[in-house]
Amino acid sequence: DHTCQALSRRLAEDATQFAALARAHSQCPSGRRGGGLGTFGRGQMVPAFEEVVFDLEVGEISGCFPTPFGHHVVQRTG
Repeated sequence: DHTCQALSRRLAEDATQFAALARAHSQCPSGRRGGGLGTFGRGQMVPAFEEVVFDLEVGEISGCFPTPFGHHVVQRTG
């Protein structure tokens, strides 16, 4: 997805924009909260999402990746 890739590039330059970009561009209900999904463990999200999220270090932002629910850029916060 072109928009997802563009947002990923912007975040690579300035990660502090994550919440503002999520509010402006996310189609997920979490976008209104700056993209925050809350705390979740393994087995609670689709495997394609978990594979990326749980491979990130805390504070790290993923590149753009697809799941059955669309394209995503995530930041692991905990």
